Amino acid sequence: MSHTVEAKKLRNVFAKLNKLKVFVIGDAMMDNYWLGSIDRISPEAPVPVLSVNQKDARPGGAANVALNCKALGADVSLLTVVGDDKSGHELSQLLIQKGICTDFIIRSKERITTTKTRVISKNQQVIRLDEEMTEELSTKVEHHFIDTCLKAIQIETPDIVIFEDYNKGVLKENVIQKIITHCKHVGVLTAVDPKKANFLAYKQVDIFKPNLKEIKEALNLNTLKVNLSSLKGLHTQLLKKLDHQFTLITLSEHGIFAQKGKDAVLYPAHIREIADVSGAGDTVIAVASMIYSITEDIHLSAQISNLAGGLVCEEVGVVPIDKHKLLDESIEIIGGA
Repeated sequence: MSHTVEAKKLRNVFAKLNKLKVFVIGDAMMDNYWLGSIDRISPEAPVPVLSVNQKDARPGGAANVALNCKALGADVSLLTVVGDDKSGHELSQLLIQKGICTDFIIRSKERITTTKTRVISKNQQVIRLDEEMTEELSTKVEHHFIDTCLKAIQIETPDIVIFEDYNKGVLKENVIQKIITHCKHVGVLTAVDPKKANFLAYKQVDIFKPNLKEIKEALNLNTLKVNLSSLKGLHTQLLKKLDHQFTLITLSEHGIFAQKGKDAVLYPAHIREIADVSGAGDTVIAVASMIYSITEDIHLSAQISNLAGGLVCEEVGVVPIDKHKLLDESIEIIGGA
């Protein structure tokens, strides 16, 4: 099913993205990449030896959602808790270089900054090294974080608050509920990319965007037919538990599903040369919530975010969306050019 939109309207929507102010709240991390070649096996143990010739560090998790929002033209602030450590400081520096506000990042001596180091040879991941704490914030840090978020929302009045949950402990149920309640009170649109632990904690959020795997785990579904009828049934189940506005479910090779009220649609995926699916969900939530904030159109939000998720999968590693490429592809496919 297609939903054709004039190229002029699409250009106008993309231009309006520059006027948005977005807060991203959640689990930020550092994504490190060590690239090199493997030519021999170690004499010390039967493992390959990688000769490292390049190291790259990129903001990940909630920080990658912030990068995507910035790449689309928004004024962006990241609100999170990181460790008072080298990775935490490096993350802040990278974000500042990209023009993202870091004023509301809390550095805690109680925690370490989540860091994922991917070792890559010939575009293939050989191993991943994770450094992280997944315990929830202590009560003291939690209260400091809630106060920081509520004051920032009150003073800065963002258009959108996006929760990016990776189950690393920043988004406790109390944190989630206090922020959503405050956003409702001041009229700020809320969106979430949920994970299993807090899946049903986002009551009264506006946009709820799980992927198919997450929704099956959270609702204990062993099998699920990916068709419009079954997905509408999932929306109804979620609505009873969450009382939200708009369900958006990413379906990998099956595309994307969207429903608000009685209006439901399933858009297919587009054929791609997939290089890496890392970070695609970050891109989808950023694009969908920003497009919806401007248009209140679930069709346009679903279609454009579906294209965006596919585009970033063509790149190796976690990368933010290219706004110009996304506009061109949106005009070509949605505009029916």
